[in-house]
Amino acid sequence: MSEIDEFHEAYNEVVARYYDGAYEMVLAAATDVQFYTELAFERPGPVLELGCGTGRVLLELHRAGIECVGLDSSQAMLGCLRDRAARLGDRAARSGDRAGAGTSCPELFLGRMQDFDLTPRRFQLVYSAFRPFQHLYTVDDQLACLRTVLRHLEPGGRFAFDVFNPKLDRAYELSEPEAGDLRFRVDEHEVVRYVSLRRDPARQMIEALMRFETLEHGQPIKNETELIRMRWFTRFELEHLMARAGYQNVEIYGDFDRSPVEHGSPELVVVGSAPG
Repeated sequence: MSEIDEFHEAYNEVVARYYDGAYEMVLAAATDVQFYTELAFERPGPVLELGCGTGRVLLELHRAGIECVGLDSSQAMLGCLRDRAARLGDRAARSGDRAGAGTSCPELFLGRMQDFDLTPRRFQLVYSAFRPFQHLYTVDDQLACLRTVLRHLEPGGRFAFDVFNPKLDRAYELSEPEAGDLRFRVDEHEVVRYVSLRRDPARQMIEALMRFETLEHGQPIKNETELIRMRWFTRFELEHLMARAGYQNVEIYGDFDRSPVEHGSPELVVVGSAPG
């Protein structure tokens, strides 16, 4: 496995361009939006999303009337978010939704999770949806992120994020050959995503080489590739990181319905509070 990249190098123009099309189907039934929205309403006040990407969650909170801002390390992703906000506004205007038609894009910042600085702003909730924390590969970066968030929380404010619950029976399958896993449309073209996997169990790292094949009349006309790396975590590892960074009342759920972590739980959803 090649050397570890910084988080801000992940998700450049290739993945950003295909992100919404690829994950629209994958996340169609996702319940994370509801989970993070409920957290935001439990303690009214400003909200920050880390790794906001193309705005799938952030724009829903914004439309719900929650005061929120977003931060991402990818300029390409933030550009897609602004485009998405504009499309949603245009769609609302065409459908006669006056409230939606007037919705603006939330305030956005370019920065890394582990060392951003939005002071003197403080937030009642900081959250990170759909696994950005897994792009922090070292303990130093993980703790830096957790402590940076803590400095931006109001007393008693909460940080919430999710990672996938690793299937440890597959952790020692060091590679998986390329296979097509998604088929979707971008503009007028059909796109097929192919993924091959490599794992490094010693470092708890998974490397996914994604190839996006664009078709016209069923024939390939373009191929673009992107390499994505993710660090997997175990439940008690996350508990130790949160405690070491200074969080209180840490809870870890097995899914967004706040069910306990059990064998086969799909997620590890972490919520911890700032002292105060």
